[in-house]
Amino acid sequence: MPELPEVETVRRSLQTLVTGRVIGRVDVRLPRIVRTPSVDEFVADLQGATIVDVHRRGKYLLIDLGGKTLISHLRMEGRYGVYKAGEGVTAHTHVIFHLDGEKELRYQDVRQFGTMDLLPTSGLHDFAPLVQLGPEPLQKEFTSRYLRDAFSRRSTSVKAALLDQHMVAGLGNIYVDEILFRAKVHPMHSAETLSARALRCIVDETRNVISDAIAHGGSSVKSYVNGYGEQGQYQFALNVYGKTGEPCVNCGASIVKMKVVGRGTHFCPKCQRQPR
Repeated sequence: MPELPEVETVRRSLQTLVTGRVIGRVDVRLPRIVRTPSVDEFVADLQGATIVDVHRRGKYLLIDLGGKTLISHLRMEGRYGVYKAGEGVTAHTHVIFHLDGEKELRYQDVRQFGTMDLLPTSGLHDFAPLVQLGPEPLQKEFTSRYLRDAFSRRSTSVKAALLDQHMVAGLGNIYVDEILFRAKVHPMHSAETLSARALRCIVDETRNVISDAIAHGGSSVKSYVNGYGEQGQYQFALNVYGKTGEPCVNCGASIVKMKVVGRGTHFCPKCQRQPR
């Protein structure tokens, strides 16, 4: 699933490619992608709309159309791309936004899990999936004190807590593994018993990892590309994710993979010792 760095990279590319463009018409080829409103209303409301800007909250893209906002979640393998009008359309293209200038913004999704909601911009504060998100990793509100208070209510592993979007918005499996490795915290460590030092390390390394990943255009470990169709480069800087059996870059011990809350989890058993 695209995580914060990937969605932010898509946002930046789309901001450059489609801001100021006018939507002529919209073809919805897979109706269940559109959750709100009905497909007919969705198409009618978008016709003639100008794309004012492209924002992001957590893993959600927010396409600002002035009075309305298109909220898009890429889920597992959703992707956007801008094409010339009339260019060949792939089998997994589910929504086409026909733009002025003979351009098309296309939404493609092999897994078909992505969602779109078109809402009045004034009503975004009532859209529960956005309202319930925790702070972003690079926001000033994301501090060790915040984590201490948030984790004090969670008798679960730190891996599970960091994956919870109500705790921190935008983190996913790849980056949580990398953050915990750099913070030298075992993924099964109880979130509510982490020391003040460990919490500070997690906050610092979260900021570092997410900033670095954004700077490298995200991680292309599967099908992720940005709006230009370009892959990210941060996968080449990953230390533990997808490195099962390879030597740890710090100590040489073999990277281990285990299941935590049903997610494949990578860590170094020597650098990230499991607490008693």
